[in-house]
Amino acid sequence: MSPSLLTAEGLSGLLFLGFIAITLLGALIATHAERLIRSVAGLALCFLGVAGLYYYLGSPFVALMQLLIYVGAVCVTIIFAIMLAENAGSAKAATGKTFAAIFAVLCPGVLLAALVELAMKTDWSPVARATTAGGQAPAGSVADIGISLLTTNAVSFELISVVLLAAIVGSLVLARSGRTKS
Repeated sequence: MSPSLLTAEGLSGLLFLGFIAITLLGALIATHAERLIRSVAGLALCFLGVAGLYYYLGSPFVALMQLLIYVGAVCVTIIFAIMLAENAGSAKAATGKTFAAIFAVLCPGVLLAALVELAMKTDWSPVARATTAGGQAPAGSVADIGISLLTTNAVSFELISVVLLAAIVGSLVLARSGRTKS
């Protein structure tokens, strides 16, 4: 190992690349799995990698919301719908045409090349961490968001939970009615 990897910056870069690898691995599993339940597991892994990226980039609240909403609510709801609706002998999905496969590889490749080119041309100066006059964390920290959600914005917080509950119940009702029709 080179000495640069033993520094905090080197380990930080490896951590960032690890989160990117987890995200890409999850995306590949989600898009290439033969069974739908494995695709959902890949989607959950991808969401975990994105949450790690958010945490690495200094947004622990957004990372927590990513875990709670996408991994905890969306993926679990999809899994429940699959469990209720999927027949044991369901046929595999039809494979796509050759043109669609080439297009599916070419478009992300062009996008990746453009993003790499943009990243190479950008001047990446370090961002200074802002603090208030008293040396406290800036407004928008996890503590400030938590206090705001549970005091001034309590109704919004409760409405979000009602909407998530309605989505879960609605998906279960749809999955159940689809199963009885077949």
